[in-house]
Amino acid sequence: MKCVSAALWLLLPVISRGEPISITVGTVSVITGIISYYGLHNYLWGSSRMEGAVNVTALQVDFDQNVFGQHLAKQVILKAVPRFLSNENPKKPLALSLHGWTGTGKNYISQILVHNIYSEPMRKKCVRTIVATLHFPHANRVQEYKDQLQMMVKSSVKDCERAIFIFDEIDKMHPGLIDAIKPFLDYYDHIDGVSYRKAIFIFLSNAGGEKITELALKFWRAGRPREEIKLSDVERDVYLSAFNKKDSGFWHSSLIEKNLIDYFVPFLPLEFTHVKKCVLAELRHRGFVEDEELASQVAKDMTYSPKETKLFSDKGCKTVSAKLSLHL
Repeated sequence: MKCVSAALWLLLPVISRGEPISITVGTVSVITGIISYYGLHNYLWGSSRMEGAVNVTALQVDFDQNVFGQHLAKQVILKAVPRFLSNENPKKPLALSLHGWTGTGKNYISQILVHNIYSEPMRKKCVRTIVATLHFPHANRVQEYKDQLQMMVKSSVKDCERAIFIFDEIDKMHPGLIDAIKPFLDYYDHIDGVSYRKAIFIFLSNAGGEKITELALKFWRAGRPREEIKLSDVERDVYLSAFNKKDSGFWHSSLIEKNLIDYFVPFLPLEFTHVKKCVLAELRHRGFVEDEELASQVAKDMTYSPKETKLFSDKGCKTVSAKLSLHL
């Protein structure tokens, strides 16, 4: 950060003497490059940022640079999460349920979110990731798992009132298990003297993926850009798919039945152009110069469906890193 400050200090005389056009084209581009290199949110807010809060501008920059083809997810999260975190007296915890096929960015966008809210030391204290198939593998131990789940939520919120819980593979969770956390998501001021209203619960699921893909394909066939898809076009189909999917975590769940999930967020299937952007982002993360031709080659190595159109990537951007390694 000292390097950034020094570089900008040295540029000040140039800025003061320069012509307006040369400043815009030359100096500003240098400043932008410096800021981009060190990270916009680190430069602007650095270590002074508040834990448990989020800067919308920095979060949007991270989303724009790393998450592609998901305008609905960006819109919902950029409005819902900062608004919730700025509320010192929310009526209930924030509950987001992210739906879509694998590789579309559900887990990735969740990680970007928590990285913008908490520093690494605080993430260890305030963020809990629960993977259904890892933490709750046995169907004959559901009652035991319910007790464990409740104890985990209680202890986490006791340690950090703005705790964030990420439930991955909720569609693979045993039916009825997730209902154990219903009291913590409801409109209670306190439970046994503890308030859970400032916590955030994020559920990740493949349920509803078929409906989301059908809608995206319908828009494509009608010649309409996918960015015209509104949340209201698909949200009902998503939560009904989750609620009615047998042998899965949300099957007839009281969390849905009692309207305790605030937003059902659809993640659209990714097209070739989005996969290519994922490759370019991966190149940046590895410290390479962006290479459009290489990105196209890697994106072409992916498989696409449906069979007649080859429109959507079967695995989203999930295997981009592995595919790219074969080309480097």
